[in-house]
Amino acid sequence: MDVGLLLLRLAIGALLVGHAFQKLTGSFGGAGLTRTGALFESWGHRPGAVMAAVAGFAEAIGAVLLALGLGTPFATAAVVGTMTVAALALANKGLWAVQGGSEVPLLYGITAAVLGFTGPGAWSLDAALGLTRFSGGIWGSLALVLGLLTGLPVAARAHRMRRAHVPSQT
Repeated sequence: MDVGLLLLRLAIGALLVGHAFQKLTGSFGGAGLTRTGALFESWGHRPGAVMAAVAGFAEAIGAVLLALGLGTPFATAAVVGTMTVAALALANKGLWAVQGGSEVPLLYGITAAVLGFTGPGAWSLDAALGLTRFSGGIWGSLALVLGLLTGLPVAARAHRMRRAHVPSQT
């Protein structure tokens, strides 16, 4: 099981770091902060570039911590929070990524949540530092709730901002 958790952490961490750097720097074919900021503005996140930077940094930090298996509950909360916002921003396009839907952020968020419950495994910095008591049902639940409590208000604010800036159809 520990090898499986290591592989899962490394894979999700590497992919999510790349996802974050697409926003922050335009790496890996990403849009960079200016264009990502404009997209965030269209979703109701204002100011768009600032919100894109906050999302990118939260994703990158959460991803690196997950990959290292360090501070796993906090890493879980960071990823769950940012992916909740992303999934809700894309929800109007449906589930599947091929249609621009919320499939990818849901997958990242659910994977992070699972790691919050299982813990990072024996091959992690948490284990090396003796922090294994910070995993399991209680810590996974706390991380999940913290992630949702940080992500849902941001998504709700964006929804309100988007509705406030929609031109009248009358």
